[in-house]
Amino acid sequence: MTLKKASLLILLVLIVDQWSKIYIKTHFELGESTEILSWFKIHFVENNGMAWGMEIPGSYGKLFLSLFRFGAISAIGYWLWDSVRKKASNILITCIALIFAGALGNQLDSTFYGLFFNHSNNQVASFMAENGGYAPIFYGKVVDMFYFPLYQGVLPNWVPLRGGTYFTFFDPVFNVADSAISIAVMLLIVFNKTVFPKENS
Repeated sequence: MTLKKASLLILLVLIVDQWSKIYIKTHFELGESTEILSWFKIHFVENNGMAWGMEIPGSYGKLFLSLFRFGAISAIGYWLWDSVRKKASNILITCIALIFAGALGNQLDSTFYGLFFNHSNNQVASFMAENGGYAPIFYGKVVDMFYFPLYQGVLPNWVPLRGGTYFTFFDPVFNVADSAISIAVMLLIVFNKTVFPKENS
């Protein structure tokens, strides 16, 4: 795969990712849901940019995370360029491009959404509102919306540890950028022998 094709893939992921996030941000209140199927909902949540909603404590935790992610994105970009230069497998280049697009997509939220949108608490956010955004640069929140509660109910008592409690599978809410990264990781695992061939000794 050429660098041009990889760049087009990155651009496509970013366009779909940002379009979906901006649509949700400007049409849904925080916590609002729309059921598409019994096991698939559009559910608007926001997080500070780490997996599973985790946060780095302290007033500078969010800033540290943003700067760290810029470094990681730069490293991934170099990895992509170097892999294309070395004519690595198309699968590897595709996966790196997806990871790069996903990381950059979520970083755009963290960097700019606080500046460009007002808050979504009990209201639909506005783009470039008169009263300004909800956070300074680098302190925005990542927009998530895809929710797949494939199973919801009380587990049988015989289930170890969780028996008799209410359980939801799959509980995390995610976005297009997260999906791109997850797909890339799964492809790397499935095709690891093709992507990372062992040199003959």
